[in-house]
Amino acid sequence: MGRTARLLAGTGLAVVAAGFASAPAYGGDTGTGAGSGAGTLVMSPATVVPGGDVTATTTGCGKKAAASGNAGAVGAGTFPMAPGDDTSQAVGRFRVPESAQPGTYEIVARCAEGDRQVTGDLVVALSAAREEVQPRGSLKTGVGGGLGRDPVQTTAGVAALAVAAAGGTWLLHRRARGDGI
Repeated sequence: MGRTARLLAGTGLAVVAAGFASAPAYGGDTGTGAGSGAGTLVMSPATVVPGGDVTATTTGCGKKAAASGNAGAVGAGTFPMAPGDDTSQAVGRFRVPESAQPGTYEIVARCAEGDRQVTGDLVVALSAAREEVQPRGSLKTGVGGGLGRDPVQTTAGVAALAVAAAGGTWLLHRRARGDGI
């Protein structure tokens, strides 16, 4: 195979690879859950608006857990934490004041038994966290449209490019051998 034919064949493979690489990929939502980790104070919801209620949970205080929570950093004061449904959890609730400013606040819980203290972060926002919306459509740049979201059309386009690259390579190979078109 001649140098030009190899160059075109390599270009055709690169076009096919680029077509598959640009196919749309869909991923799952990667949001945070409301579980409780050992040694941490988990807020549910993790982001709240002023005036909203928050549940604080921890497994960091051991069996028959009880604790005293302190949300003074956000202006909510202290709150009791009693054993929850799972006796190894301490659960407490408090309300974020209407006057709370946006930001991240450290909430603290002191375990009733021992000298243990666990902390967690609470985010106060001006508006409730919303589900992220993915943009749709193409940009009006004057250069051309996007591939779109239809994987069948994307695959058909990539296959057409591969056939064109292979046909061009074959024609150049015949021409280089002197067989003509």
